[in-house]
Amino acid sequence: MDSKKKINIFTVGGSLARLFLYIWCAFSMFAFGWIILSSFKTNKEFFKNAWGLPAAPQWQNYMKVFTDYHLGTNFLNSILIVSASVVFIVAISAPAAYVLSRCNFLGNGFLNKFFTLGMGVPFQLLLVPLFFQMYSIGIVGTKLSLILIYIALSIPFTIFLIQGFFRSLPSVLEEAAYIDGCGPMRTFFSIMLPLGKPGLITAAIFNFISLWNEFLLALTFVNDSTDYPLSVGLYALQGSLQYTGDWVALFAALVVITLPTLLIYVFLSRQIIEGLTMGAVKE
Repeated sequence: MDSKKKINIFTVGGSLARLFLYIWCAFSMFAFGWIILSSFKTNKEFFKNAWGLPAAPQWQNYMKVFTDYHLGTNFLNSILIVSASVVFIVAISAPAAYVLSRCNFLGNGFLNKFFTLGMGVPFQLLLVPLFFQMYSIGIVGTKLSLILIYIALSIPFTIFLIQGFFRSLPSVLEEAAYIDGCGPMRTFFSIMLPLGKPGLITAAIFNFISLWNEFLLALTFVNDSTDYPLSVGLYALQGSLQYTGDWVALFAALVVITLPTLLIYVFLSRQIIEGLTMGAVKE
C-alpha cells in the first residue's frame, strides 16, 4: 500500500513538473514571438496596438540597428571575441582534461581539486584584481583583455566537463596504441582526441552560449564603443533609445542578440544531449 502511494506521489509530481515546463516553454515562445512581431512594426503601430500584427514588415528596423546604431560592428566584435575564446578554451582544456583523467601522477588529485575549486569562485570577486592585472600589462580596455579573461575563467568548468568524456573511453585503446609503438602525444592526438570529439563539441557549445550572453566582464574590460560586443552594445542602445522612443528598433536588436543562441539550441540540442549522456557513462 505504501509503495502504491509513493508511486502515485511521484507520478503526480512528475506530471506537475511537466505541466510547469510546458507552461514555461509556451510563455517563452509567446514572448519571443511577440518581440519578433513588434520588431517588424512602426512605432506608431506599436503604440496604437501592441498586440496587433504589423501592416507590412518593416525590415528597415533591422537595417537601422545595424547601421545607425552600429549593432553590426558589435555583432562582429562578439563573433571575434567569443570564437577566439572558445577555440583557445577547448585547445587548452582538452590536453589538461586528458592528462588529469587518464594519467596517474603525483599531484593529480590536488590539481583536480584545484580546478574544481576554481569553478566555485564567483568571477565578481575577481573583477578588481583582474582589472589591475590587465592594466599592469597595458591591455585593459581592449578586446584582447576580454578574450584572455574569458579563457582563464572558463578553463576550470571546461576541464571538468571534458574529463567525463575521456574517462568514458576504454583503456584498451591506449594499451593497443602502446603495443603498436605510439607515444603519449600520438595516442592523444591520433586516437583519444578524435574519439572525444562529442565532448569537445559540447564544451564548445556551452562556452559559446555563456560567453555570447556575458555582460558584466565585457562592460568592465572594454572601454571603446567600437570594441563593444553585442551585450554591451545592446545596453548602450537601450540607453540611447530612452530619449528617442524608437522601441521597435530595440526589439529588432533583441532579436539579433537572441537569434544565434536560439539557433544553436534548435539545431544542436541533440548533439548537446548525446554528448552529455555519453560522458556520463564510464566504460
